[in-house]
Amino acid sequence: MAFAIFGFILVAPLVMILVGMALSGPKYRGPLSDHFDGRKFINPENIKAKGGLEVLKWMVTRKRGPWKENLTENYGKHPLAHFKDGIRITFVNHATFLIQVDGLNILTDPVWSRRVSPFRWIGPKRMRLPGIRFGDLPTIHTVILSHNHYDHLDLETMRVVFGAHHPKIIAPLGLKAFLQQHYISAVSEADWWEELALDSGLKIQAVPAQHFSGRGFLDRDATLWCGYVLKTSRGNIYFAGDTGYNEVTFKEIPLRCGPIRISMLPIGAYKPAWFMSPIHTSPEESIRIHRDVGSQTSIAMHFGTFPLADDGHDDPLNDLRLGLEKFQMTADEFLVMREGEFRVFE
Repeated sequence: MAFAIFGFILVAPLVMILVGMALSGPKYRGPLSDHFDGRKFINPENIKAKGGLEVLKWMVTRKRGPWKENLTENYGKHPLAHFKDGIRITFVNHATFLIQVDGLNILTDPVWSRRVSPFRWIGPKRMRLPGIRFGDLPTIHTVILSHNHYDHLDLETMRVVFGAHHPKIIAPLGLKAFLQQHYISAVSEADWWEELALDSGLKIQAVPAQHFSGRGFLDRDATLWCGYVLKTSRGNIYFAGDTGYNEVTFKEIPLRCGPIRISMLPIGAYKPAWFMSPIHTSPEESIRIHRDVGSQTSIAMHFGTFPLADDGHDDPLNDLRLGLEKFQMTADEFLVMREGEFRVFE
């Protein structure tokens, strides 16, 4: 028995290392820049995500807030096939939105899977159903991906989206090779501040975010992460993706991409602050982003779906409410939408 336990202790780390190596994606190869050193990508002002020892400290000292699974079917209304009379935004949940504008249907970071993990039996589990049944989606013309983490680039969902709709896919530098490995094509890559043309005259500009990337042990920061600004006939829409707070970056976005009419900003996975703050914003920090970019209206995202950090299910919304009171803002300026709820901006 003791021999078996000793053998497991020796073998288990080796298995984990081999699995981590196998999960790693291709590394970007391209010209050097102020945020790419030839081997890895770098955050603005060289802000770094926490490393291995800090991860271990967090895992040992975690104090998780409460979550309660609720998978009752309460889907939103069937989306319209097309929408041209303004901007129609439906919150699916987490960082997934259906944006309908200028006749295009655009999905952000689509995730319909049960878990956000390389495995179906372990990893962060969905606590709320998506707000739209996958089969109810209208024809999807474009998918935008902010980075390659499992809760934002869900391969299972991407395969189904690509097979059903064959959309144009916009992704940060380095993700084209990874997606093509999995038979997903029509991918256009963008660097920070690079602008690409979509259909119907729309343009999309990749903007910096403060985060990191990686799907395994060997591809940490080997592909880019970003947010996007959609430039539409009805106003500019900012999708922040995953990011920590960086005042310099967020004040530069409106100078290059403004004015911003609508922003989708993350408010969850921010506790404990000592560990999460380089890569995720607290609700109060997201309010600061709203103010920095000069957004007319912002919409909360990245909360209430997957327990990724130590904040409980209700913490982001409670802290957002306190932040709005602190900055003397109304709930109409920073919206919280239910799964499946949509808003029209004329």
